[in-house]
Amino acid sequence: MRQPYLAKLLFLLLLAGFGFLPSTAFAQSTGSVSGRVTDSKNEGIPGATVLIEGTSLGSSSNVDGTFSIQSVPAGPHTVVISFVGYNPVRRPVTVVAGQNAEVSAGLSENTTQLAEAVVVGYGTQRRQDVTGAVATVDAKQFVQGQVTSPEQLIQGKVAGVSITSAGGAPGAASTIRIRGNSSLNANSDPLYVIDGVPVDKNGIDGASNPLSLINPSDIATFTILKDASATAIYGNRASGGVILITTKKGLQGEKLRVELNSQTGISTVARQYKTLSAGEFSDLVRANGSPSQIGFLGTASTNWQNEIFRNGTTFDNTVSLIGSVAKVPFRVSYGNLNQEGIVITNKLQRNSGSVSLSPTLLNDHLRIDINAKGSVVDNRFADYGTVAGAALYDPTQPVTSGESRFSRYGGYFQYLNAGTGGPLGNAPGNPVASLNNTRDISKVKRLIGNVQLDYKVHGIEGLRANLNLGLDVSRSTGYKDIAPTDFGNYNTKSAVPGLNGSYKQYAKDKDMRLLEAYLAYAKQVGGTKFDVQAGYAYQDFTFQGPNFLTYRSDRNTLVNPDEALTNPNYYGKLVMLSYFGRATANVKDKYLLTATLRNDNTSRFRDGYRSGWFPALGLAWRIKNEDFLKDNNTFSELKLRAGYGRTGQQDLGNSDNPRYYDTQPRYVLGSSGSQYLFGNGATGFIAGPQGYNSVLTWETTNTYNAGLDLGFLDNRLTATIDVYQRTATDLLATVNLPAGSNLTDRLDANIGSLRNRGIELGLNYGVLRTQDLNWDVNLNGAYNVNKITDLGRQLPGFAGYKTGDIGGGTGFTGQINAVGQPSNAFYVYQQVYGPDGRPVQGVYVDRNGNGSTIDDYYYYKQPAPLVTLGFSSNVTYKKLVLAFTLRSNLGNYVYNGNAATLANYSNAKSSFNYLSNINPDVRNTGFGSQQVFSDYYIENASFLRCQNISLGYNVGKVLGASSLRITGNVQNAFLITKYTGVDPEISNGIDRNFYPTARTYTLGLALGF
Repeated sequence: MRQPYLAKLLFLLLLAGFGFLPSTAFAQSTGSVSGRVTDSKNEGIPGATVLIEGTSLGSSSNVDGTFSIQSVPAGPHTVVISFVGYNPVRRPVTVVAGQNAEVSAGLSENTTQLAEAVVVGYGTQRRQDVTGAVATVDAKQFVQGQVTSPEQLIQGKVAGVSITSAGGAPGAASTIRIRGNSSLNANSDPLYVIDGVPVDKNGIDGASNPLSLINPSDIATFTILKDASATAIYGNRASGGVILITTKKGLQGEKLRVELNSQTGISTVARQYKTLSAGEFSDLVRANGSPSQIGFLGTASTNWQNEIFRNGTTFDNTVSLIGSVAKVPFRVSYGNLNQEGIVITNKLQRNSGSVSLSPTLLNDHLRIDINAKGSVVDNRFADYGTVAGAALYDPTQPVTSGESRFSRYGGYFQYLNAGTGGPLGNAPGNPVASLNNTRDISKVKRLIGNVQLDYKVHGIEGLRANLNLGLDVSRSTGYKDIAPTDFGNYNTKSAVPGLNGSYKQYAKDKDMRLLEAYLAYAKQVGGTKFDVQAGYAYQDFTFQGPNFLTYRSDRNTLVNPDEALTNPNYYGKLVMLSYFGRATANVKDKYLLTATLRNDNTSRFRDGYRSGWFPALGLAWRIKNEDFLKDNNTFSELKLRAGYGRTGQQDLGNSDNPRYYDTQPRYVLGSSGSQYLFGNGATGFIAGPQGYNSVLTWETTNTYNAGLDLGFLDNRLTATIDVYQRTATDLLATVNLPAGSNLTDRLDANIGSLRNRGIELGLNYGVLRTQDLNWDVNLNGAYNVNKITDLGRQLPGFAGYKTGDIGGGTGFTGQINAVGQPSNAFYVYQQVYGPDGRPVQGVYVDRNGNGSTIDDYYYYKQPAPLVTLGFSSNVTYKKLVLAFTLRSNLGNYVYNGNAATLANYSNAKSSFNYLSNINPDVRNTGFGSQQVFSDYYIENASFLRCQNISLGYNVGKVLGASSLRITGNVQNAFLITKYTGVDPEISNGIDRNFYPTARTYTLGLALGF
């Protein structure tokens, strides 16, 4: 019975020996301090910092504003209470040994937030000292509701930041663009830095969105660095901007508390592809089809989209343990997410955990930050092509049939060859069968962690040494198992069920290692404060995994008997060595300067081309602090900013992408079909040399930015205005090569330039401030013009580099990158319309006047929006909170590929031995065949979307919990647009295979103990 007590005593002695327990650990001369922090409406402020002045003891307030600090030495003390956006207060208190002292405080709002610490690259700055275009979004401003991927937290919240989801599938990837598209073929995504760890921008096999591996509930703030004067310190990966993600931490001396957040959601499809009903389709075929086509009509009435869509449920739970063990503040969390997609068979499960430790040692000279975030994600994917194919399938056919000829296909109706009973030619497969027959499964494990030591050097005031050791490790495995009964994978050569279907595995290991170290020295001389730092960074990325063959469902018989592994494994490595420095100066809180310089060296390029220099300079003038405005009551803040910087781009993809090695002369192994026979076996051989570009180097971006920060009415109204120009040169582009000039006809090269110009506006206004009612609004907007200014020397008649697969035929494209045009401008025919206003089939404007329109393509519109807008409102009435977020894009266009492919009568007139549904737009055109190159199908996709509506009620203490909050949310509440397709928000501007965005209803509970 005594052993547990002896073990506990031994543990406490060990802690004391290592300095983790104060000398008073066993003394009885301590008490506690507790109380509540409230705002002007007497509502609790969660997350306020409460400290005992002159000690390391402290806490943070719970959801209802209550706090408690234990082990406070007896005697008189001063309690300091603070929270971002409020004026701090100091309260005297006398602690009696063994007793609790009550201290409560109401904080008054101070919206200036000028002294707030803002996270920047390699450190923090006071907001008033920032010279670049930097925006911060914290937990109080996040989008509420069923947010399962971190980037969704800030949709519509930051001017100039466009976040477009690839669809409504769980964990779907998002395209994030800061101030427009920054490149043609290289990666234009921003660099993500999570708790000081720059992570790999490329995806992870088995996870469509690498950010979906992180639990949004663990995130405290997003900081977006938009201009090069802020981003250049990250050098060669910062052309797309930088997003700094900071996770939640514990506080010194904080009382142990538990937080539980639970959300339950129901998702429904918000908008479907437009098709004809079975009756409408049957009438149309009977009126327009041939006798044989009419004979293909079935007798069923099937809405195929209703068959593949469902109401998906989501359960999202996170429990957090926050506190401080002596000198070690900590936060530990566990999250479990189970999310069903709105498409049958599609789901995601994520188990995540995070640990944060922040001890301070050596008399507060050494701060250690230890962060670890791990997740295990299981996915079952749904083929987007099958989802879109449901709009195509004949609505007069049944989902299943009892006829014996369909038994080999699991009883699902399929189009069969009358003679063999096998699949009919190019006929599409039953979409319900295809989804149920396919198990596209992945398991992804990821760990992001770092240990950061910040040491205030003894004996030299203002000198700090910082060491950051980090890693980002992922392990992904998966397979695609297609059942023997599947239509598209039926092996007509064998009647053995195990020799049908297919099975293909994949696996990939990715490892990133990071070492960063810098020295920083801060000093004040008279009215001038300056800070200088210099550092070194080493980062390497390795990619490796096995290659697999494709087998039949028996997992033993090859689909292609002649296939063989010529290379059983793949491996690649990228190393970057960097040196960086920054100097800041603040003269009398009026004149501010920030200068940075980074040198990056990458193994991706060859000697002589792998080193890049990235300088930046930011200047600011706090005009409000000048004598002539010191007593002015109109402005509460007035700061002018200007900056210049250069960033880079070198991201050509992963090691298993052939383009990754385009800078190196190399040979490759021959395919399984090109082997020599030696004895009883086949041996592969070297196929030959590959094309390469030995002078490939950085793509560089030069940015100019000017900004104005304004504050009125004691900063109840604040505004930020920025104008900018970003010019990318030496673009990394995939170009066509003249015959015989290289060992390939397409290769990456540095060619041309691309420019973005724009203006951004952000407004925050405290509209109402009363005892019971408060109303805050945020409005942000951005206007960006993207233009390709140069593509180098080209052959006569060169129009640009075609891109954008639109379907309808092999190699059909509908977009182009051309000089004088925006990136991926549409390149199509100009439709001619008849007197009745309907488009005339096959008739286009003869733009060059040569009597033929076959070469009369023209540049028309762009997929990227010219204007992005966001509006947020937060109204608090007593214990009720109502919030919503609106987003809008203006000037973006989308190619409606579904209508271009299906809105014609060809399926009712041609003899394919099967029928396909028709888009109702055929009534507007009367087209008898596909007109996929017509600009008629390029539609204005401007929209207004209600991102979320949230209603919450702070119940307070209940059933043993110190706080309870209940919320109800609707995400994607409504959408207003003229676009006739399934969704106007298509990142690449071509709407072909798209997983519709869901509308989600969520009930949430937040408990504090």
